[in-house]
Amino acid sequence: MNKPVGNEPVLEEKSGKSVKSISPRTEMIVLITIAVFLYLVRVILLPFVIAGAVAFVCAPAVDWLAARLSVPRWVSASAMFVLLLGLAILTGSIAGPVLLDEFIPLISDLGGSLTRAARHVIGDRTVSILGHTMNASQLGQAAVDGIRGWLGQNGEFISLARMSFKGFFGVILLFVLLLYFLLGGPRLANGMLWLVPPNQRSLARSIRAALEPILRRYFIGIAVVVTYAAAAAYVGLGLVLGLNHAVFLALTTGVLEIVPVAGPALSAGLAGLIAIQTATGIGNIVAYTIYAIALRLSIDQLIAPLVLGHAAQLHPVQIIFCFLAGGVLFGIPGVILAVPTALTIKVVLATLYAEPLNEADQPPRKRNLSA
Repeated sequence: MNKPVGNEPVLEEKSGKSVKSISPRTEMIVLITIAVFLYLVRVILLPFVIAGAVAFVCAPAVDWLAARLSVPRWVSASAMFVLLLGLAILTGSIAGPVLLDEFIPLISDLGGSLTRAARHVIGDRTVSILGHTMNASQLGQAAVDGIRGWLGQNGEFISLARMSFKGFFGVILLFVLLLYFLLGGPRLANGMLWLVPPNQRSLARSIRAALEPILRRYFIGIAVVVTYAAAAAYVGLGLVLGLNHAVFLALTTGVLEIVPVAGPALSAGLAGLIAIQTATGIGNIVAYTIYAIALRLSIDQLIAPLVLGHAAQLHPVQIIFCFLAGGVLFGIPGVILAVPTALTIKVVLATLYAEPLNEADQPPRKRNLSA
């Protein structure tokens, strides 16, 4: 057996080879270094996070297809990539023109839309803002002037153009990464174990085995919730209430469902403003209120608990804190990974403490009154 170096002990493996154990202090330094590195490169994380999540969800289907057809895994992975790429192109070709048809008139008549919204709020009265008295038309024009001024100063328009180019490049990078993640998913997952000290890898494998089905159900559940929210919003806002820009509002409602509390509130407020603009009486406002309540109850009380499973059993305060912390530290990738990170911590602690994953589901322990 080799002599230990410094204060770090050496462990013997069954193969006879000696493996140096890493001290807790070294482990902490490694984890902090990884966290700092991810924070520094947070700008480029989004396509990696989305591609990794999609490949992670599709991995069982790729493995099943390879076993079912008796073909190499790269063949089934390539077939899955072609399917996903085809679905993305089909969705874009259908939704893109519809969104443009709704978005262009909204932007071209932005002043009129803002004026109508202000008129529904204040009527024909005037309001005093920072010493200036304005009516609804003046409020709408002031808002438009403010937006134009913002775009014209400090090269903001150029910044928007640059962001558009980055978005286009990010979409291409997303699908390139998705192909690599689908092809090399198992190798990448096993490679992640290199970040774990050798003497802790058996524990890491146990945690991964317990965590994978929960995370996979969470990501699938989020996709189901987003799809349901968008479809239900389109039915309610477009087919029942007959609001303008129903497709845009439906997609916004679905995407904002990813963000708890603030996301649904923002989508409801946006749809409410358009509902107020097109309202012809109090009946329209009541109908929209009933729709908003019904959508919220169906998601919170039926769809989300049903499809999210263990992920839905996180306390709302925990979820909100994780979303806010992830957003502040890592932006959109942090928002996407907020709940998976909380679930990972929950599973790790449950495994280390050898306690049930859902402690709240266990019967309360009897107190020892003789003590």
